[in-house]
Amino acid sequence: MKKNIVSIVLLLITSITVAQKSQRLAYIDMQYILENIPAYLQAQNALDAKVEKWKTKITEQNNAIQVLKTDLANEKVILTKDLIVEREEDIVIKEEAIRRLETLYFGPRGDMYNLRKQLIKPIQDQVYNAIQAIASRKKYDFVFDKSGDLVMLYSNKKHDISDLVVKMINIDQKKQQKNDKIAQKKELLNKESLSDHQKEKLKKKELLKTKKQNDRLAKIKLIEEKRKAKLLERNQKRQLLKDKKEALRKKIEDAKKKE
Repeated sequence: MKKNIVSIVLLLITSITVAQKSQRLAYIDMQYILENIPAYLQAQNALDAKVEKWKTKITEQNNAIQVLKTDLANEKVILTKDLIVEREEDIVIKEEAIRRLETLYFGPRGDMYNLRKQLIKPIQDQVYNAIQAIASRKKYDFVFDKSGDLVMLYSNKKHDISDLVVKMINIDQKKQQKNDKIAQKKELLNKESLSDHQKEKLKKKELLKTKKQNDRLAKIKLIEEKRKAKLLERNQKRQLLKDKKEALRKKIEDAKKKE
């Protein structure tokens, strides 16, 4: 309600100002602009896919904890006090790990914030720069966003510069792509013109880079193998406990039969 009142007041102030002095107004539809920039859609899809992957991972871990809690509740009667404490501590540790993971992914400065900043903010900045360039060139005094909080009671299509913004951004991106291709060709030509010593040095640099990447992948693989080994050990302990439980149940049944 407050936003609507402020918006109407702003419109009234603008109307009075325009009446007093001939000023040029324009508006844009930010949502329309972004939806017509392929780079933005690709970036948003990449971000959404990553976020969905993070949410799925957290959900899977939460489900795994629920299974542990259920198993503990069902098996408490046959567990020793030490085993109960150990498994409760294990659950608490896993819950804390999930909370840390949630903060890592979705915290104020988490991965989602950083990825959005990396993928989407440059495009948003490009949009704002295009708007400023157009407003400066056409001497607009105000440019409003139709899709924002500002309520537009009436808008004449001739004042909509959204398509102009999209056109300018597409031109800039085509120029950038052309410049990138030129830079790649120059880099290729530079490589071909290198001396044998320089080529050997460059080759060693690339091999070192590849080695670091391989070392990183090997480290990740080792961590994953340790995790799987720990999980296997835990499952074996659980099976052993299950076997003991079954043996105890059978023993009780045999005792009852003898009675």
